[in-house]
Amino acid sequence: MSIVMLVSPRGRSVSASLAEPGARCSVPGGENSPAADARLKGAYRFEKGGWIYLHLEGPPEHIGFQHGYLLAPEIEDAFQSVKLEDTHTTQRDWEFFRQAAHEMLWPKIDPEYQAELKGIVEGLKAKGVAMDLDDVVALNAFEELPGYYVPWYNSTHKVASAPHLVSPGNCSAFVATGSYTREHKIVIAHNNWTSYMHGERWRIIFDIVPESGARILMDGFPGVITSDDDFGVSSNGLMITETTITQFEGWNPNGIPEFERSRKALQYAHSIDDYVRIMLDGNNGGYANDWLLADNKTGEIAQFELGLKAHKVWRTKDGYYVGSNFVSDSQVLKLDTKFDPDNPETSPNARHARWEQLMKSSKGKIDVAMAEKFLSDHYDAYEKKEGADARTLCGHNDSTPNGVSVWEWGPYYPGGAVQGKAMDSAQAKAMSFVARIGHPCGDNFDAASFLKAHPEDGWEAPSLRDMKAGPWTLFKAAEHTGPR
Repeated sequence: MSIVMLVSPRGRSVSASLAEPGARCSVPGGENSPAADARLKGAYRFEKGGWIYLHLEGPPEHIGFQHGYLLAPEIEDAFQSVKLEDTHTTQRDWEFFRQAAHEMLWPKIDPEYQAELKGIVEGLKAKGVAMDLDDVVALNAFEELPGYYVPWYNSTHKVASAPHLVSPGNCSAFVATGSYTREHKIVIAHNNWTSYMHGERWRIIFDIVPESGARILMDGFPGVITSDDDFGVSSNGLMITETTITQFEGWNPNGIPEFERSRKALQYAHSIDDYVRIMLDGNNGGYANDWLLADNKTGEIAQFELGLKAHKVWRTKDGYYVGSNFVSDSQVLKLDTKFDPDNPETSPNARHARWEQLMKSSKGKIDVAMAEKFLSDHYDAYEKKEGADARTLCGHNDSTPNGVSVWEWGPYYPGGAVQGKAMDSAQAKAMSFVARIGHPCGDNFDAASFLKAHPEDGWEAPSLRDMKAGPWTLFKAAEHTGPR
């Protein structure tokens, strides 16, 4: 039997016993209580290793309702964090984002995912959380709207005195196979770089069994239907991750939201070619990434650099691809970005150099245990010395006065690597991976002492909180907390 903590609309925690996955959640109040809703059949949550594991199943509207209901406190909290950062950095009120969600994004979303998003709203409503559909859609687009749509909008409309906005960079990742790995099988790993304000909340392990398409195991952010830092595995044998393209510029207002396309690709792709096709279909330029992909059925890995005007795919069955927010393809570089690939001092290029060192020196030995060490690495390839900073694979921008100018991260900005994940072919076949919440190196972040030392970041105080590192923890599909 597993135990899930449900939170009432007044914040009172109650325990609900869940037997088999098909069992209903139950809270005092009987069959007429909200928790007895048939839409909750099969859903459950538990905490492990600092993460929240959330199992969702059924038709789209049920998956959404389960998501909204069982994560209601976390979604409400994450929503406030996103609103705070989006409105502060763009100097736009939240209504601007709601309007973009309503008029531009919502009409482009497939009915399946519209139903799931509506379900999230209904689940939140059942728990007394006052977020409507426009709020939830804008939350799902929190990686797309501020850094892609808003700069495009300001430029297109010639907005006077608009703040200087850039697309995000962030994240370190690799995928390797063949002669580079210990057992000549695929190994893939990723650590998520973002603001600590958002990163501390990026702690959900989603186990999703949709009515159609593949089963999905992925990490994710409360209230968002895709992974968004993009690490996951599907029952179709695909293993995926990505790192964001630095200094990307471009937006297609008639395109399909990236958060839908990335979810759809993981759910429905049977091959690398399928994944590429789905991501290209209706590409809006939002959240432009270098995708690192693997097909566990064929042993092939790929790098898929997805710009708006250009893209390129590289593939191999014996080699590796790495990501740290640099640009590889000359056409993407020329047409879609302002990135300088020849500046060795900037974080993307310094981490790229470190990845190359590690891949070459570790050839034939790479496995999940080594991947964990890579994600925890504190060697600055530019300074050629050990010491956690914004140029190390495990990023700690809060520890350095240098910042990352290409992302508009100033000195000591509270951002960096906020969690890590890794898996190999055997784990992927079993629908499992390992994950560590917090800095992959195990260091903790103390919000109060940081804000005392850096009052210039005091605007984050309402949502910035401690980020504690947990242990490396194995998660798998259909997992429960105890004997069944």
